[in-house]
Amino acid sequence: MSNSKLLQGTLILTLGTYIARVLGMIYVFPFESLVGNKGGALFQYGYGQYTIYLSIATAGVPLAVSKFVSKYNALGDYHTSMRMFKSGMKFTMIMGVTVFAALFFLSPVIAELMLGGNGLDNSLDDVVMVIRMVSVAIIVVPTMSLIRGFFQGNGSMGPTAVSQVIEQIARVVFLLASSYIIIKMLNGRIATAVGFATFAAFIGALGGLAVLYWYWKKRKKHFDKLLEQSVEPANISTRDMFKELFSYAGPFVFVGLAIPLFQYVDQFMFNRAMVAAGHKDTAETLFGITFGWVPKLVMIPVSLATAFGLTLVPTITDSYVNGKRRTLKNQIDQTYQTIMFLVLPAVIGMCVLAYPIYALMYSTSDLGGQMLATYAPLALFFSFFTVNAAILQGINKQRYAVISLVLGLLVKIVFNFPLTYYMQATGSILATALGYFVAIAYTFYMIQKHAAYKFTLFVKRSILIILFVAIMALAVWLVQLGLSSFVSYKDGRIAAGLISFAGVGIGGALYLGLAYKSRLLNIVFGDGFVNKITRRFKRNKVREQ
Repeated sequence: MSNSKLLQGTLILTLGTYIARVLGMIYVFPFESLVGNKGGALFQYGYGQYTIYLSIATAGVPLAVSKFVSKYNALGDYHTSMRMFKSGMKFTMIMGVTVFAALFFLSPVIAELMLGGNGLDNSLDDVVMVIRMVSVAIIVVPTMSLIRGFFQGNGSMGPTAVSQVIEQIARVVFLLASSYIIIKMLNGRIATAVGFATFAAFIGALGGLAVLYWYWKKRKKHFDKLLEQSVEPANISTRDMFKELFSYAGPFVFVGLAIPLFQYVDQFMFNRAMVAAGHKDTAETLFGITFGWVPKLVMIPVSLATAFGLTLVPTITDSYVNGKRRTLKNQIDQTYQTIMFLVLPAVIGMCVLAYPIYALMYSTSDLGGQMLATYAPLALFFSFFTVNAAILQGINKQRYAVISLVLGLLVKIVFNFPLTYYMQATGSILATALGYFVAIAYTFYMIQKHAAYKFTLFVKRSILIILFVAIMALAVWLVQLGLSSFVSYKDGRIAAGLISFAGVGIGGALYLGLAYKSRLLNIVFGDGFVNKITRRFKRNKVREQ
C-alpha cells in the first residue's frame, strides 16, 4: 500500500474512533440527569462486568486477525488470510455465546459479591437484571470486532470507522430515548431505565454489524478476485494458525484492560468496605459518582495519551530494529514531553475548576466536585502507563508491561479495602494511584534498561512545564475567586459554564503564551508545526484588519 493511502486510511480510522469516543462520552451528561448517582452506580455494575467479559470473549482476536491478514496478504497468500477469517468467525461466535451464557447465569453470584451486603439502594434483583440485559451484546460484539479486524488487515479502514460511528449513534439514541420514555413518560423505575440503557450496547452492535455486512457485500467481488490471484497457500494447520494468532494478541489485551481491571477490583471491594465501615447509606452514591460519572471527564485528556500510544509503536519498532539508538531516544523524549505538556495542565486545571466543571457537565454537587478533584491526577498515571506499554511493545519487551500491570493490580488489591474502609472513595482512588505508581516505576526502569534511555532531559523539561502549570493554576484560581464575587457555580449551569470557560480560556492562553515565549512549544512540537500555526494565525489577523 502506498504511503498516501496508508496515511489516508489512518486518518479515517482515527477520525472515526474519535467521533465514536466523543459520542460515547457526551451521552453521560443527560443520562446522569435522568437516573442520578444511584442509577449511575447500577449502570456501572452492569457495564463493568460487560467490559471484562467482552475482553474474555474476544481474547484479542480482532486485533490479531488484522495483523495476521496483513502479514499473509503481503506474501500474496490470500487463501490463508481468508481461512483465518472464517476460522476466526467460528471462534468468536462460539466464544460470544459461551461467555454470554457464563455472565448471564453467574449474574446472581456476581451481583451479591458487588453489593457487599443487604440494604443498599439498588436491590440484588435489579443488579442481576442489568447484568443480564448488557450480557446479550456479548453474543454479537466479538464477531463484529473480528470483521473490523479483517477489513483493517486488508488496508480498508473505512468500514471500521463508519461502523464505529453508527454503532455509537444507535447505542446513544436508544439509551437516551428508552431512559427518557421509561422515566418521564411512563413514570417507570430507574432500574428499568438503566436496564434498557445497558441493553443499548446490543442495539448499537446490531447497527455496526449491519454497516459491516453492507461493506462486505459491496467488496465481495474484490476479495474473490484476490483469491484468484493468490499464491500457493501456506502449509499451516489450524492449530498452528491460532497459535500464531494468539502470540500477537495475548499481552496487549491484558495491558489494554488496565483501567477496567483496576475498576473491577473496586466493583467487588468498594461496597463491602463501605458497609463494613458503617457508610452503607452513602456507598452507592459515592460509587456512582467516583466510578460512573467522574472517569468520563478524566478520560478526556487520557485519550490524548491513547492516541500517542497507538501511533508510537511503528516508529519505535523501526528505530529499535534498525539500531537507531539516538532516534529512539529522541522519540521517547518527545513522547514523554508531549504527554507532560498536554496532560498535566489539563489535570491541574480540572482540579482547580473541579466544582464548576462537575456542575456544568452533570449537576451541582460538592461531593462530585471533591471526587473529580481527587480523581483527576490519575489521568497522568493512566497516560504514562499507556505510553510506556506502547514503548515496551515497540522494543519487543511487552512481557514487562504485563508484569508491571500484575504488580500494580496486586498493590491495588492489597491496599484497596483498608484505604477505602478508612478514607472511603478517596482511599480507593489512592489505592489506584499506588498501584499505577508501582506499575509505571517498573516500566520506566525497564525502558531505561532495554532502550538505554536516560531521563535527564525529560526531567529538566518537566520542571519548566510544572513551573508554567503552577503559574496557570494560580491564574485560574484568581479568575475563579474574582468571579465568585458575582456568580457561584451553585447558581446553575450557565454560572458554572461562565466560571469554567473563563478559567479554561485565561489559564490556557497564559500557559500557551509562556510556552511560546520560552520556545518550549517549539522544543516539544517542533519548529515546523509551531511556525505553521503562527503563520496561519498571522494571516487571519491581517485579514481581519
